[in-house]
Amino acid sequence: MSATIIDGKTIAADLRARVAAEVARLSAAHGLTPGISVVLVGNDPASEVYVRTKSRQVLETGMRLFDHHLPQSAAEHELLALIARLNADPAIHGILVQLPLPPQIEAQKVIAAIDPAKDVDGFHPINAGRLARGLPGLVPCTPLGCVILAKTVRPSLVGLDAVVIGRSNIVGKPLAQLLIGESATVTIAHSKTRELPALCRGKDLLFAAMGRAELVKGDWIKPGATVIDVGINRITDAQGKSRIVGDVAFDEARAVAGAITPVPGGVGPMTIACLLVNTLRAACAARGLPAPAI
Repeated sequence: MSATIIDGKTIAADLRARVAAEVARLSAAHGLTPGISVVLVGNDPASEVYVRTKSRQVLETGMRLFDHHLPQSAAEHELLALIARLNADPAIHGILVQLPLPPQIEAQKVIAAIDPAKDVDGFHPINAGRLARGLPGLVPCTPLGCVILAKTVRPSLVGLDAVVIGRSNIVGKPLAQLLIGESATVTIAHSKTRELPALCRGKDLLFAAMGRAELVKGDWIKPGATVIDVGINRITDAQGKSRIVGDVAFDEARAVAGAITPVPGGVGPMTIACLLVNTLRAACAARGLPAPAI
């Protein structure tokens, strides 16, 4: 058996197209154009590339983009002052501060300063609490993308046994909450979990988000299971060539799983697409319009 490859690039492109159509409808029907502010502090090369990709896709959907780039030496109070101005600007419906931040700036303080209604990353403690309580709100983009990908294979997750490997605030914990909201039965595993391979073998859904290259082997996976690989790890092979791999040993897993996401080209494209979904929803909420059905 060879697993179905879940094509995150194609699914994300379709989602972005639906967002663009809804942006055009909102503009025509209500004179509303969603706006997002992307804030980059410093010159981290990976962050710069990621911000450029986000910015391009924002503009391609017809949204308004407000870019802010602060120097590496920026003080925490400067960033907080900028966030306060963005919070007060009615043209801006989403605020995204690119992480990581320079060491002189406390990330949690910055996240808490963002208006929860504009927190399109879904990291604010209020939004985390709303997710935990099963209340509507903005949710983290990568976990949302993971659930969307899983549901392209299994439209209903009700009653399925799922394991989330990883307990970060950005992926693991919110992903588990979203799966609970789908009425799956969820186990959270992590680096201290005993007998992790045995734990995984009985699960219908496996989400790998530990940040360890090719941790999950083929014999960890239940035959026919759906595997969503969140990991992005750079490794060097015996010939000295560098390549990107996930948290799952792809070739081994593909021989056992029913469906699997590749790395790259799986979860990654969905993260930005879901950021656009969150911005669209935030704009509708700010105007008192119903959430778009996309």
